[in-house]
Amino acid sequence: MLRLLVLLLILANGVYFAWSEGMLRAYGFAPAQQREPQRLAQQVRPDAIRVLTPAEFKRVEAQVHAELVPKECLMAGPFDDAQVASLRRVLESALAPDAWHIDTITVPARWIVYMGKFANAEALAKKQGELAAMKLVPQALTNPDLEIGLSLGGFATQAEATAELNKLTLRGIRTAKVLLERQEGKLSQLKLPAVTAEMKAQLADFKPSLAGKPLHSCN
Repeated sequence: MLRLLVLLLILANGVYFAWSEGMLRAYGFAPAQQREPQRLAQQVRPDAIRVLTPAEFKRVEAQVHAELVPKECLMAGPFDDAQVASLRRVLESALAPDAWHIDTITVPARWIVYMGKFANAEALAKKQGELAAMKLVPQALTNPDLEIGLSLGGFATQAEATAELNKLTLRGIRTAKVLLERQEGKLSQLKLPAVTAEMKAQLADFKPSLAGKPLHSCN
């Protein structure tokens, strides 16, 4: 019995030795290899790994922090060529080139049902009171040449504006007329794609260059 046990131990040691040395690999029995090139194959671009200097680490840390800061897209406009030239000079001196851009947009024609021009502010206020009694709400004019006046609606075509005037005539409007408030043209629009809270405070200094056009969300 003891002799059999010794033989089994010798056999087991022999099998383990053959397994550990890879002699049984052809039969599908062998330990995982820990030598090259198998271990090298498991590495992902080891040549790209390098130790950062303290200055480089701080730069990367600042970049990651900047990416995590909440941002908002803001826009303003439209601006004419003269306004764009003034605005561009201010932005170039204060913001990074990738922090803003100015796009060219096509502004459609706008026809309005117009009342005016009124002689003074008192005449304007009187007309506004009459319209309020008729439950009509005037719209703001975008063409300063038509002040002092009122708009009773803006439309993309003259036909649409004329149709609205006919409806208003039936309600008692007698002195309104259809005018072209704005011709179709190309204007420019400012876009700030990633505004942080810190940049918002800085943008307050740009208000004089925005020609009265408020910044609003891109959405």
